[in-house]
Amino acid sequence: MPEERSQEQRAGARARGGTDVDLGDGLRGYLALPARARGPGVLVIQEWWGLVDHIRDVCDRLAREGFVALAPDLYRGDRANHPDAAGVLMMALEIPRAESDLAAAGQFLLGHTAVTGPKIGAVGFCMGGQLALFAATHNPRIAAVADFYGIHPRVKLDLSLLQAAVFGVFAERDAFVPPEAARKLEADLRAAGKRVQIRLFPDVDHAFFNDTRPDVYDAAAAGAAFADTLAFLRQELS
Repeated sequence: MPEERSQEQRAGARARGGTDVDLGDGLRGYLALPARARGPGVLVIQEWWGLVDHIRDVCDRLAREGFVALAPDLYRGDRANHPDAAGVLMMALEIPRAESDLAAAGQFLLGHTAVTGPKIGAVGFCMGGQLALFAATHNPRIAAVADFYGIHPRVKLDLSLLQAAVFGVFAERDAFVPPEAARKLEADLRAAGKRVQIRLFPDVDHAFFNDTRPDVYDAAAAGAAFADTLAFLRQELS
């Protein structure tokens, strides 16, 4: 089971952390390696805030569970700490460039000596959830996508190109991605012949996994979602 984490432990994890890496063509990212030095590769794709401490911490947590985790900085250094600013950054993101950056990050992972196996996974949150699905439609070597309440109005998906299995994490009280949207995604994936499992968590809000957001964070639901995500990734990437 994933670790129970106090606020102090989370802060310590961020302090110990991984390393910043150069992915080429001005793109950088955050890479966290497991203690045993090798493991399956997983892309971690940011929320609309940017490559903030929370996303780095997710990489660290995945590394402690045996994965090689890489978060590309899709905003290339920009960050937001207010929803209005985050919305501006999200809508200004050039989708063709994001596609290229995600491809470069995937290639970096697949070529890294610490990564085992010919396939990788992708885990994304909010904007990153939709981008994780998007990346998988363009990269057949992404075999598993964990989509946490994914949304981006300018990212369109051609599900016929998707080869990955999908695990979706959604919130019953989500005003951005309501339960109807989660059910539609599941129906669309099944209609396209894809393997999908959707888990809809009751009595929680959008971004409930983000432990730096006390207004929406739910420890019990976040812990269960992380445990399910680990089981999904291990099954699909073993």
